[in-house]
Amino acid sequence: MTLADFITKFESYLLTEKRVSENTFIAYKQDLRQFLQFCEKKKIALEALCLNDLKLFLAFLKNRGIAPRSQARKIATIKGLFAYGAARCGLEDYTQELHSPRLKKSLPAALSEAEMMQLFAVSEQDVSPMGKRNTAMLYLMYVTGMRVTELISLKITDIHRDTAIVLIEGKGGKQRMVPIPEGMMELLCAYIDETRAAILGRQLSEFLFPVVYGKKVKMPTRQAFWLIIKQLWKKAGITRPMSPHTLRHSFATHMLQKGANLRSLQILLGHEQLTTVQVYTHVDTTHLRVIYNKKHPRSD
Repeated sequence: MTLADFITKFESYLLTEKRVSENTFIAYKQDLRQFLQFCEKKKIALEALCLNDLKLFLAFLKNRGIAPRSQARKIATIKGLFAYGAARCGLEDYTQELHSPRLKKSLPAALSEAEMMQLFAVSEQDVSPMGKRNTAMLYLMYVTGMRVTELISLKITDIHRDTAIVLIEGKGGKQRMVPIPEGMMELLCAYIDETRAAILGRQLSEFLFPVVYGKKVKMPTRQAFWLIIKQLWKKAGITRPMSPHTLRHSFATHMLQKGANLRSLQILLGHEQLTTVQVYTHVDTTHLRVIYNKKHPRSD
């Protein structure tokens, strides 16, 4: 079996068994192609691959000026490849001796509640059908903490009106149910019954937030939603950088500040590991001092 064949088998495994998201798969594929090209250039066959070859690849990445975070992702990809090879193809896994570069721990960017209200106020100024659709998307992402990809791929059947629940399909096809606040549910129902119907006209679509291109109805792209957020952010007059993912971080931060525990946050965000959400314990803990001073018997 050639290295190219081995990588193809691993990619098939990622899609059919592990069921990684489209964006994750694209990242894996880019990393694997770079590794394959390196090995082909060095004329390294699969059966001859050893730890030293893998270390040479890491040195190659470093010499090309690849950022430490990107290096760490590529190392994780290679480790995943050889873990699969050891489990399914009887290959020896040398990657356990590979070490990722140390990464600076950056706290998630989050907006203040006042900034979120400012963003909503600007969005609500556009009362056109598309403006109302954008406002519904903005609100729904913030109140549920879902990822951008999860938001744009929502279907009309994912909204359960009777229980005020949204069914979200996350990474790896894993589903979770997240409650929708009463106010958001009213806004969402109005959007579905009136605005969405106006956008579609006589056309049909399963997507909750459809976009009509000529005679075709599609779901919005991640890039299109990012442009919407960017324009609203600019109109709000706030200069510090943000991205659609900032809304997810803001949801998590504000939930924690309101007293949510990490386990609940883990479930709502759809993270497999509790450690993934523990970073939020380091985000703006001034509210904890206020609670302590009010509640603790020895705070005086």
